[in-house]
Amino acid sequence: MAGKNTYFISDLHLGAKYMSDHLERERRVCRFLDSIKDDAAELYLLGDILDYWYEYKYVVPRGYIRFLGKLAELADAGVKLTWVTGNHDVWLFDYLRDQLNMTVLNGNTEVETQGRRILISHGDDVGVQPAMYRFTRWCFYNKVCQWLYAAIHPRWTYPIATAWSNENRTRRDPDEQKAISERAASRLIDFSRDYHAKHPAVEAFVYGHIHLARVNRQDDMPPIIFLGEWITLNSYVVLDASGNFELKYFEKE
Repeated sequence: MAGKNTYFISDLHLGAKYMSDHLERERRVCRFLDSIKDDAAELYLLGDILDYWYEYKYVVPRGYIRFLGKLAELADAGVKLTWVTGNHDVWLFDYLRDQLNMTVLNGNTEVETQGRRILISHGDDVGVQPAMYRFTRWCFYNKVCQWLYAAIHPRWTYPIATAWSNENRTRRDPDEQKAISERAASRLIDFSRDYHAKHPAVEAFVYGHIHLARVNRQDDMPPIIFLGEWITLNSYVVLDASGNFELKYFEKE
């Protein structure tokens, strides 16, 4: 463990139908995982790693074979894996948890790594959200709703879910999406301030979800880190053994 790093990554959206280069994008992620396997102590995946995933009791979705294989390699090499579910990979239950000895978390959670106490979250459940979004998220996590959804054949649920994801991502122009992301960043910063006032032992906040890559440093606050995405940025954060965070970009031209 000594001398090894902790890595944070989010919003890969593997399998997203609004992007055509699925295989190359998956291979790029696998090259990244190969690049960290020798110096990684821990890898945190902070949600929306897969654009859609519903894990039935005896069946898992088709695809992602290269990516899941690389996670297995890391797990077998002793890298500790933690996956925080996002709004696209909500229904991650026990398959990867058991196969990879992976920790699966929901919501915001305090963790300790490299001697630092950090609050991690995908970010979709943090702070004040619109009522309809809160209701939708409640439905996603409700056990009865999950049971009812699972009772519908995947030939119906898969096209509906992927079409919804595609519509949410493509209906807005870039300027509108950027404005939404900036408002979400302000919401997360406000939440972090309030949280830190009550929990001063927290030494950093790490979020996904909003697709901004940024390390927000203010004199009176621990760093607030937004992990970005792997649609265009290929961004990630590394925390080294000295407790320093660095935002990086993989295969950036």
